[in-house]
Amino acid sequence: MRPDSLGGTICGILFDKDGTLVDFDRTWGPAAYAVMSDLSGGDRGRLEALMRVSHYVEQEQRFLPTSPLIAGSSAGYGPLWADVLGRPAGPVLYAEMDALFRAAGLASLTPIKAPAQLAATLVAAGYALGIATNDAEASARAQCAALGLDPHCAFVVGYDSGHGSKPKPGMVTAFADHLGVPARRIAMVGDSPYDLVAARSAGAVSIAVLSGPLGPAARDEMGPLADHILDSIADLPALLGL
Repeated sequence: MRPDSLGGTICGILFDKDGTLVDFDRTWGPAAYAVMSDLSGGDRGRLEALMRVSHYVEQEQRFLPTSPLIAGSSAGYGPLWADVLGRPAGPVLYAEMDALFRAAGLASLTPIKAPAQLAATLVAAGYALGIATNDAEASARAQCAALGLDPHCAFVVGYDSGHGSKPKPGMVTAFADHLGVPARRIAMVGDSPYDLVAARSAGAVSIAVLSGPLGPAARDEMGPLADHILDSIADLPALLGL
């Protein structure tokens, strides 16, 4: 697919959130430390155990590339935390984790480039926008509001919205259904192989951005899965011919 043909091929753009619209390390590094500290209840050994299973570097307040939190949901890594905390794994704990992360994530929310300005440009050009994240939907909606994306994104889904989580294609097909168009007219933009696999599985266009926690090093892993690779969302208008 030629870059100059993409703009006329798609009518909807579905964004991943963390690493794509939101700086993952600056937002979730401090937030995760706050949440782990809260759940540890002042027990240093328990905090260290949570950091260990989360592949978290305390001194730098960031995750290693191997962390299950980078692309996963609380339902995915929650059992690891439940084991450390000595609590039952399940919806009660995950809901508590999601609520804590929602508050902590808002406190340290750091956008990548200017997502609201980009969204306004894309909507003015006739594109419908959506957000699909493995974060909880309530957290995603709260961050969208804080970033000024609410007026531009009518479709926001998380891992708990009923469409499954990425890399399954459910979020992408749900967006296509929401717009009433075939998935081939949707582009999924994300920083993780999970995003690109979801796009490919649904039959949508896959666009990788190198603004996630792995940075440019992600190019080799995402290259075979991506129809297009951009440094960040700031390069999207040029790809669309805007």
